[in-house]
Amino acid sequence: MSGHLGHAAVMFAAGIGIPVLAALNANLGARIGSPTAAAAVLFVVALCGAVLVALLTGGGKAFPLMPAQPKHLFLAGLFVAFYVISITWVAPKFGVGNAVFFVLLGQLVAAAAIDHFGLFGARISPLTLSRAAGVGLMGLGVMLTQRVGF
Repeated sequence: MSGHLGHAAVMFAAGIGIPVLAALNANLGARIGSPTAAAAVLFVVALCGAVLVALLTGGGKAFPLMPAQPKHLFLAGLFVAFYVISITWVAPKFGVGNAVFFVLLGQLVAAAAIDHFGLFGARISPLTLSRAAGVGLMGLGVMLTQRVGF
């Protein structure tokens, strides 16, 4: 696969991984009685996997370049940690589907804002009325797949 179809397939697979990750780590956190310990273990496994892939694909040469990069770019790690800890803590109480629904809703809103303003170096894609309606319909579609019980 190449081009946009290949990118779409990779991101579709990543999307499948989000609720699987949530369910697995929530279960681990519940079984050991500590969502934060489960999150820490997840990050150790993820670090090992990411370093291995970087080394196998030639990306290991990039590690020495890290100290020279703008420090705010490393905040992404805190967002990942917040996501993993929060989904691991919330999903057993709220349900994986409901938790992921709100994650997806947040992603839709944030992605539209990031694209509209070109935040963090993103390509600018203005939020037109048509695009806003599309985001709203996507949000509605995600909502219809879940019965959010408060």
